[in-house]
Amino acid sequence: MSITWAGTAAAAPAELGNAELEYVALGDSAAAGPLIPNQELMDLGCLRSTRNWPSVLAARLGATTFRDVSCSGATTEHLTTSQLTFTGPQPPQLDALTPTTDLVTLTIGGNDIGLVGVALGCINALPEPLGFSCKDRLTAGGDQIAAKIDAYAAEFGAGLDAIRARAPQAEIVVVGYGTYIRPGGCHPKEPIWARDADYLQGSVHRLNTVLGKVSADHGARFVDIEPPSVGHDVCAPISEKWFEGLLPTSVAAPLHPNARGMAGIGGFIAGSLESRL
Repeated sequence: MSITWAGTAAAAPAELGNAELEYVALGDSAAAGPLIPNQELMDLGCLRSTRNWPSVLAARLGATTFRDVSCSGATTEHLTTSQLTFTGPQPPQLDALTPTTDLVTLTIGGNDIGLVGVALGCINALPEPLGFSCKDRLTAGGDQIAAKIDAYAAEFGAGLDAIRARAPQAEIVVVGYGTYIRPGGCHPKEPIWARDADYLQGSVHRLNTVLGKVSADHGARFVDIEPPSVGHDVCAPISEKWFEGLLPTSVAAPLHPNARGMAGIGGFIAGSLESRL
């Protein structure tokens, strides 16, 4: 099956469901869904859920072949090299691709930049000024995280080229990172000062901007999940949140999507792709 997106040059279009769809999901924990029940037992070291957004997307698109090799802790390097997990090494993610692959999704970059570690370094249980601002520390003499994100563009572009080389007929869809925390945060519910919350989400936005630009430059489509996840951040009521905070309120990893978030993200991606067929 070939898929054609509006505004892109690709192979001849096909009606969804009228042909086989071979779909491969690549990426890190934002795609894998660590701790969300049920976890795949065959690749337990990757902490990959059977209810993650790639699984939601595969079901929505009616994929006849679906291979999900997203893995918690993955960096861009692990697209082409093995990744060591607590159950042993995982093969390079690109080994899942074939010349007949129709659709590839990718979420990667957060671990390359170290965003979870940055977020953990922003924790302040007490209100200002009783602590230290991570924004002040990380921007003294220049924004360290912004510099890392900008420098990452070349490596990310090389990763997209490597995907294209393995799956020349595939449509490559890059999925960004969500709105994890609202403007000003919600201290003390989530123990991050307002200016640090804005700095963190601003860094996520900068990464998404780079991912989007590089995707366009390398012939991939970017799906921005920041807008649809507004109001579903870590500060939201339990019944509305898509992302867990420092102390999860559902079975999911801290600072990651929960099952509700995976369903919402998967549905949004599916809708954005279906609308362009």
